[in-house]
Amino acid sequence: MLDRRKFLISTGAVALGALALPKSVSALFSEPKPHALGVQLFTLFGKIEDDVKDNLKKIADIGYTEIESAFSKLPGYYGMSPKEFASTCKDLGLSWQSHHVLGGALKLPPGAKLPAGFPDHMSNLKEDTQKLVDDAAAGGIAYLVCANIPTGTLDEIKEANEILNKAGEACKKVNIQLCYHNHDMEFKAIDGKTPYDLLLEGTDKNLVKMELDLCWVTKAGVNPVDLFKAHPGRFPLLHVKDLDKERKGPAPVGEGVVDFKDAFANAKIAGAKHYFVEHDMPKDAFESLTTSYKALRAMGV
Repeated sequence: MLDRRKFLISTGAVALGALALPKSVSALFSEPKPHALGVQLFTLFGKIEDDVKDNLKKIADIGYTEIESAFSKLPGYYGMSPKEFASTCKDLGLSWQSHHVLGGALKLPPGAKLPAGFPDHMSNLKEDTQKLVDDAAAGGIAYLVCANIPTGTLDEIKEANEILNKAGEACKKVNIQLCYHNHDMEFKAIDGKTPYDLLLEGTDKNLVKMELDLCWVTKAGVNPVDLFKAHPGRFPLLHVKDLDKERKGPAPVGEGVVDFKDAFANAKIAGAKHYFVEHDMPKDAFESLTTSYKALRAMGV
């Protein structure tokens, strides 16, 4: 039987041995680092322009380290050139990874209006592909994401695939990955066919990957893990937000019905590299972002 003295000697030797191990080996015995968490700035839609730098600082102060930008009523990137915005983020300890653009001309629902100050023409992939790609390259970002494109008919889906493949090719030339971001509408069948499936099948899997929105795919009644397994490696980006318990719309992480545990457990299959927290039109953006951040860290993400 191993007595106490021998036990202490043996465990001490193990501890000393661990100190002598190369970093690559000793890292196996250490706690894994938390995953980087980012923010999709649409969460601050129409408000971030009030004080861009201060709002970015508040995001950094919560603990987020990555940024995914979106369109703004200010010219360029929230009133800055691509390089200026990238530098501003870097100075605050934020890494600008991705940017959202429209797939086609903006079509608002009947009676809906953009907040005052937004330009009449919003740059989009159908009409402004090269400019959007050039600006993204100038900012040094890794991803350009089509936030929305008409998919209400089979003809629209066919055109969407053409636009996405063309934009994906332009992005590839400057080492940017094009992705497509879903809502729930892409899962509503048209003539017996699901638009999201047609987008996956009709676009080159190397030129066009996906940013899966966990809220909207859950609202559509689709299990994200089923998509991960059917299309492994196709989902480098995830939009992390909850679906409220009434299943009507977005909620802070941890306050709704999305099965984040299952999604994150299968993130490697998805090929997921970046997690962007988003909440569409919250009452208090920073309260929501803080709640989501704490919930994700409590999950061990």
